[in-house]
Parts: sequence; structure tokens; C-alpha cells
Amino acid sequence: MGVVTALVCPRCGAEYPAGPLFDGCPACRRGGRGVNLWPRYDETAVARTFIRAKLAERSWDMWRYSELLPVDLGRRVALGEGGTPLTELPRLAGRYGLARLYAKDETRNPTWSFKDRLAAVAVSRALEAGARVVLDSSTGNQGAATAAHAAKAGLPAVVFTFGRVPWTMKVFMAAYGAMVLQIDDDAARRRTLEACVRELGWYPVCNVSDPPVGGNPYGLEGYKTIAFEICEQLAWRPPDVIVFPTDYGDALARASKGLQELCRLGLIERLPRLAAAERFGPLGQALAAGLDRVPAIATSPTVAISIDTDVSTIQALDAIRATKGAAVTVPEEAIVATQLEAARTEGLFPEPSSACALAGARLLREQGWIGPGETVVAFITSMGLKDPTPSRPYLPEPPFVEPTVEATLRALREVYGFT
Repeated sequence: MGVVTALVCPRCGAEYPAGPLFDGCPACRRGGRGVNLWPRYDETAVARTFIRAKLAERSWDMWRYSELLPVDLGRRVALGEGGTPLTELPRLAGRYGLARLYAKDETRNPTWSFKDRLAAVAVSRALEAGARVVLDSSTGNQGAATAAHAAKAGLPAVVFTFGRVPWTMKVFMAAYGAMVLQIDDDAARRRTLEACVRELGWYPVCNVSDPPVGGNPYGLEGYKTIAFEICEQLAWRPPDVIVFPTDYGDALARASKGLQELCRLGLIERLPRLAAAERFGPLGQALAAGLDRVPAIATSPTVAISIDTDVSTIQALDAIRATKGAAVTVPEEAIVATQLEAARTEGLFPEPSSACALAGARLLREQGWIGPGETVVAFITSMGLKDPTPSRPYLPEPPFVEPTVEATLRALREVYGFT
């Protein structure tokens, strides 16, 4: 277990006791800014055992990095999260003009998404804190991960969601026992979440602040293990660029934290550039305008529902700047095209939001921000079957055929163009 010595604001540097501070840095909040807090560890103690040789002896899951996770391993709530493949995509790399392109394939997690890393840590902390109810707000992936881990812990889970969320996602959350409620108004939902934490003492996995500061500060530490695994899978030689599909930017920001920790501990020698692939571009606009915060922008309906947000967070903005990174806005038409292209050329079927990472890598290469000789990792957050609706109009209806070779070949020619 990593011993948390304090909660630290990554923006102003203020320190706070390692307690239940879920709404960000109080000092920054008084100044009108919402910034999440980061757990700090005794890295002198961590350095004694967090070394390559010892890590290589451990089981291949996220808990191999326990010295930098705020969980008592004896009381962890685990379903087998982490240890996901880093898969090379040579055909897409050729199409994109890249030397090397990899997918960090989080579809292999227990509930098919990277959110299992967050939920495992957050629910473990909830159990340690004696929580009666675990609380979440989600478009599906996080709610399902939270519900599954809460079920494993024997804790009830309440998940708020939205009317526009696909029914498959609602079923996925409810199937694990979550009590799913719907509030479409974002501000009203956040007020309700905050009130449930303050008045009922429920333990939040999600953001409970307005403006948003991001999710549970302890749970988000699970996302660091994404960066740890990528570096270890590349023999501790970081890629040049990691592209994240991004809304609040929690995974991107905590990956940045994890990479900084690896540098300080001497496991890697440099930081990769981090790029945000956004649907609507709040981070991109903040970067272009040189702002020190991320203003809300206009949105519209999108198939990329997992990153359907009009805002992002300050720590995501800072993480991009700290690594000389970038943000790119991915057009709607590129999302489904990239989703199906990845499935048909590499056998990878990401959810539409994850396809933004691949499409973003392609756009950044076309813009010249990524060089032709660089190694790029696209972060694939979840799999396409969680919401198959966006790809359905682009796929032919499978025909019924007579049970003969002639009828089979005729249908293949007429429907699929087979020759």
C-alpha cells in the first residue's frame, strides 16, 4: 500500500491532510477556480521497492504498482482490472503515416473499460472509510464499473445518468445492481450529487463540484497505472505521444502525474507528449487563447457520448502544457469512420469515444504535430458493443439465403461486393 502523506493541489501547491476532500482545492476554489487534489506519497519509501526488477516479479495487473496506490492490498476490491494489452496497429500506422502506432486496449478490463481502474481504487477507499452507499454519475462505463465493484464489496450503488444515454448502457449499470436514476440538467445533477455527499454521507466516485474538478481524488490514482503499464510494456522507453479521448481529462491528468512519478523514481528518462482528442474542444480553445482555465463551450448531439461535455478541468489543461502536448477536435463524421476502419483493418472495435483517440492521432499527424518517425499510443477506453447504434446505419442487413453454394455466392456479390 502507498502511504498518502497529504493531498496536494497541482496548481497552487497548497497541502491538506489526507482526508475526504472531494470538491477540490479550497484555496483555488476561493479564487474562483476548481482544481482537484492529488495524493502525495513518501517517495523515499516507495523507491526502496518500486524498481524494475521487483516489479517484474509481480502479477500482471494494476495492483503490481501498489506502492503508488492509496489502497490497503489486504482490503482491496478487485475484479482483475489492469494488465491490458498494448497492441501494435501496423495497418492503421501505414494509413496515418506513422512509424509505430499502438492501442492501449482497455476493452479487456472486467466491465470492458478503463473505468475499472478508477472504480477499484475508489470503492476500496469507500470500504475502508466505512461508507454505506457508493455514489456515481455516468453515461455508462463508469457507472457499470462502479456498480460491479460495489457489488463485489457488498455495498449499494446509486448512479445518476441522463435520458440520452443508450439503453444498453443503462442495462449494463443496472445489471450489476446499481440503482439508476436520471437527471438531464447537468447543474441540477451536480447539485444533487453534492447534497447526497454532504447530507447523507454517501461516498462519491464521480465529480461533485460545479464547475467540475474531476472525480474522486483517490480513485483517480488508478488511472496512473495506465501510464505505468505503457512504459513497462515498451521496456521503460516511453512513447513519443499518448493520445487520450478526453472530456474532464481525468485519465490524461493522472497519467501525467504517474509519468512524473516514474521520472522522479528513475524508471523513465523523459515524459511523452500528451494529446487530448476532444469532440467539442474546450481544452483546445483554452490552449489557443492562452487561458489559465477552461471555459464552457457550445455542444451538440454526438455519438461520442462518453466524452460529451462542454467543459474540462484545469489539471488536464496544465498536464497538456507541462508535456508540450496538444488538443485536437475530432469531427463527428470521422468518429464512426475510424471506429469501423479499426475494426476492419486491425480487429479492434472501440466505442465511438475511443475512436476519437485514433482519429485524433491521424489529424495530429496530418497537421504535422506528430512526426512520421514517432511512436504513438492511442488510448482505447471501451468497446463498441456498449453502444452499437452509431455503426448500425453503415452496415448491411445480413441477407437470408437459400442453402446452396450458388445462392451463397450470389448474396455475397450483391450485398458485400465479394468477388
